[in-house]
Amino acid sequence: MLPQEIIRRKRDGQELSAEEIDSIVRGIHDGRLSEGQVAAFAMTVFFRGMTTAERVALTRGLAESGTMLDWADLALPGPVIDKHSSGGVGDKVSLMLAPIVAACGGFVPMISGRGLGHTGGTLDKLSSISGYQTQPDLITFRRVVREVGCAVIGQTDDLAPADRRLYAVRDVTGSVESIPLLVSSILSKKIAEGLDGLVMDVKCGSGAFCDTEPMARDLAHSLVAVASQAGLPTVALITDMDRVLGREVGNALEVGEAVAYLTGEGVREPRLHEVTMALAGEMLALGGLAATAAAGQVRAEAALAGGQAAEVFARMVAALGGPVDFVDNAGGYLSRAPVIRPCTAQRSGHVVGMNARAVGMAVVALGGGRSHADDAIDPSVGLSEVADVGVSVRAGSPLCIVHAASEADAEAAIALVRDAIRIGDAPPVGQPVIMERVVP
Repeated sequence: MLPQEIIRRKRDGQELSAEEIDSIVRGIHDGRLSEGQVAAFAMTVFFRGMTTAERVALTRGLAESGTMLDWADLALPGPVIDKHSSGGVGDKVSLMLAPIVAACGGFVPMISGRGLGHTGGTLDKLSSISGYQTQPDLITFRRVVREVGCAVIGQTDDLAPADRRLYAVRDVTGSVESIPLLVSSILSKKIAEGLDGLVMDVKCGSGAFCDTEPMARDLAHSLVAVASQAGLPTVALITDMDRVLGREVGNALEVGEAVAYLTGEGVREPRLHEVTMALAGEMLALGGLAATAAAGQVRAEAALAGGQAAEVFARMVAALGGPVDFVDNAGGYLSRAPVIRPCTAQRSGHVVGMNARAVGMAVVALGGGRSHADDAIDPSVGLSEVADVGVSVRAGSPLCIVHAASEADAEAAIALVRDAIRIGDAPPVGQPVIMERVVP
């Protein structure tokens, strides 16, 4: 099949067959399609969309372009289950969720990504742990999953390589926001993981890829429908990302918050805890380790309270090259910024809202995120103790603490954060953090 003819058919709004889509994917993978043809295919899908059948075919094709993991030979005594988030500001849920589910008998081979733009990446957070291997070979990955119960790593060269090339082209041609392409990109890697079940956390709000509820619902329903038809049982939760999740934003700071959460040191931020427990409950129910999601939450709470989840996290860090005593001495290993200054409120009142994207971009400006894929990251910078929506503040009291590499960087971040956090006279009406549950 000539790729230009297939692209022309999609350009004209026709539905492509599974064979045509497979031909396109093979051409992307083996280089038969030029960069221009890959870009043209992505852009026609961006404007014309795809049916569910087309999305399933594209997802399967991308997954099968590389290694398809199979866990049967390991005779694991529990289900292989995973979670994926569409990304947000302060979203460190994966760091706690994987060991919690593993402590309850699940096996979690979590393949995560790096941050780009205002959203932080799980791999960037883990990279702030000295020695932690975010890109181990598949033999090591499988061994750690078997022995520890979970391993959080980055995409290897073996998994969905055609997706890597397609995404790189999408990233520079303005077609990242295509729901069909986004769904296929996410699910191809998850299907390649050889999962028994998947839970999706679709973020919605100013700090998310989906900044409106209709867009979040479109993505969540498409993910569930495509995954289910591709043979991967999936449930999605739409969760609020109109404000920072947790109290810390920045790589080392978020790892520190995750360790404190797992060990019970201090008070767990309520919204962060609610999202983590809701996802854990869904994962355990989907994997058959609990009768219902509510029962799964009870099991997850017990694993957290009993210290088993913190123990699993410590073992995972050590197994992937990090310090063996990391959980016991996280503060001694995580880097600290040289300049630490409060960002104070300029008036008294209540925090009535925030632009979470702008908060994330303040961290990027500090050096804690990427504007371009090859940007270096300073793991020590960020914001801590971020004031949540609804709290009362006095003029001169901190809205957050800025961790910066220089005084000038701190001043710039303070200005950005003050603009991002809105203060009003009356307390706002509370919004639920779990907005919707989507099932097949």
